[in-house]
Amino acid sequence: MKRRKFLFHAGALAGTAALGQLGVFAARAAPADDYKALVCIFLAGGNDTNNTIVPIDSAGYTNYAQVRGPLALPQAQLLPLQESGGVLRFGFHPGLQGLQNLWAAGNLAVVANVGTLVQPLTKAQYQSSSTPKPATLFSHIDQQHEWQTSISNVSSSTGWGGRLADQFNALNVNAMVPPMISTGGNNLFVTGAASQALVIPTSGSFGLSGFSNSSGDAARRSALASLLSVDRVADLTMAAQDVMSGALSSSATLNPILTATNTTVTQHFTGLTTGFANQLLAIAKVIEAHSALGAKRQVFLASLGSFDTHTNELATQQTLFAQLDPALAAFHGAMTAIGAGSNVTSFTLSDFSRTLAPNTGGGSDHAWGSHHMVIGGAVHGGQVYGVMPTLALGGPDDAGGQGRWIPTIAVDQYAATLATWFGADAAALTTVLPNLSAFSPSSLSFI
Repeated sequence: MKRRKFLFHAGALAGTAALGQLGVFAARAAPADDYKALVCIFLAGGNDTNNTIVPIDSAGYTNYAQVRGPLALPQAQLLPLQESGGVLRFGFHPGLQGLQNLWAAGNLAVVANVGTLVQPLTKAQYQSSSTPKPATLFSHIDQQHEWQTSISNVSSSTGWGGRLADQFNALNVNAMVPPMISTGGNNLFVTGAASQALVIPTSGSFGLSGFSNSSGDAARRSALASLLSVDRVADLTMAAQDVMSGALSSSATLNPILTATNTTVTQHFTGLTTGFANQLLAIAKVIEAHSALGAKRQVFLASLGSFDTHTNELATQQTLFAQLDPALAAFHGAMTAIGAGSNVTSFTLSDFSRTLAPNTGGGSDHAWGSHHMVIGGAVHGGQVYGVMPTLALGGPDDAGGQGRWIPTIAVDQYAATLATWFGADAAALTTVLPNLSAFSPSSLSFI
């Protein structure tokens, strides 16, 4: 069993804090005294971004509808996305009203045709057997790993979110909780070499039953603390004990924050009861308390699944967007309300997009390049960054004949833009994104 998996099972709590391997990385990031947080929203299964943002002009929509067939959204239902200068090229899925409002307010940008790459690829290069390409394209688990690690040619035991957090250990030296927090499980994205995510619950209390700080539990807690300090000879035993000790400490600190019901951010989630909304509410509560927690840089992960829409795609995506849209809008509103709107940036990741051509089951199949959303007060919103693919089966952007877009922006560039905003300097980026030098420009201008 890999050590990372062992640490996950060793926690025995609603969440687990893996406190990292021995040794401390020196922060090679630009010094900063301000607070910043990145919130990764992972849409597991492969969100169909061909139906997330759609051509709305007459010629573009006609072309889209002819290929999409039964999966085409009605043109009249698309939510217009006006760009600078009054240009109107695209519309959002009708279930994304809240995100349309964020676009109009300049707080949301779309980054087009992002994907896993080893190097920039033309269609001719993709078709050449000698050109390096990402390993195991169109596979859920492999593409999830490559998105989360930003490394598409070899396996990695750390994610780019975790490696980014490693670079800021010096800024978080006084933090009372780990710098990475996940409501989406023990995920590779938030696994670093010296940092590991604390997985927190989104309902109920956070801690071991019978081990609170109350006087009745004092003896039991004291006994457990003693047990966790003995037999610290073997590395594996030490690791397990450190995880448990860290989890107990973190749960004692975070439990009153997570269970509070009268905070500023809570009111922005009134009426939102889905599991995804609860994930973002928990993250919002932690961010609201960041000053008391002593945190300067934090990386968060939330996830929403079931986007693998081989069948019944239209209804399924509508249902999922009904969870995604109001929760993201509420989260941004909550950040603005606590004065952190420009200090917190949320962004989406997903396995891949889906084929433009429908399949025979009322859905679409695994594809490659996809469009992603970035949200926050620091975002240069109301714009599409990058180049939308030509919506033609077998066309210049299609890897085959089903509408699988060859990415024109690498995950590395997308991640580097976010990491630079976070405060990473050139030296830090080399560690966080080891393949970044293969791409130019190394970062984009959406934030």
